[in-house]
Amino acid sequence: MKTLTLLRHAKSGWDDAVPRDLDRPLNPKGRRAAQAMGREIKAMGLDFDRVIASPAVRVRETIEEAERGLGRALAPEWDRRLYLASAATLLDVVHEQDDGAETLLLVGHNPGLEELVLALVPDAPGGLRDAVEEKYPTATLAEMTFAVDGWREVARGGATLTRFVRPRDVDATLGPDGE
Repeated sequence: MKTLTLLRHAKSGWDDAVPRDLDRPLNPKGRRAAQAMGREIKAMGLDFDRVIASPAVRVRETIEEAERGLGRALAPEWDRRLYLASAATLLDVVHEQDDGAETLLLVGHNPGLEELVLALVPDAPGGLRDAVEEKYPTATLAEMTFAVDGWREVARGGATLTRFVRPRDVDATLGPDGE
């Protein structure tokens, strides 16, 4: 059994004048959301054998804030391929993982993360997949399990979506209308 968890970076600040998209930081609401998600990861008892993340500033800051909420380091490996990665590129990264790792966390961007979930989880009426299809908000976590022995066996339609947790699910003020 393998578990793949995806975390989208928290809300970034479009008001900051930065020369490159890669350098865009989180806004205050994004910082709060990332901390809340860190606390929720702790409350759910999630642990990861390996963490791979985009090097974008907003991803780095999401991880820093999540670590504050979690109360421990996630110790990510930075992989430039995750910056604005497509679902296909993300799946390539998954397939490269050592089979000794049972749990993997990828921290990155949409639309790639959402598209990866929709590709891996079979389409069935009702359930969590519908929520992903509706919207994969910033700072949202999706957890999928696979009945496989190796990461190379992870395939389209082979996942069970076990969690889809949005910041507003853990703190209503972090929803679309919250300040």
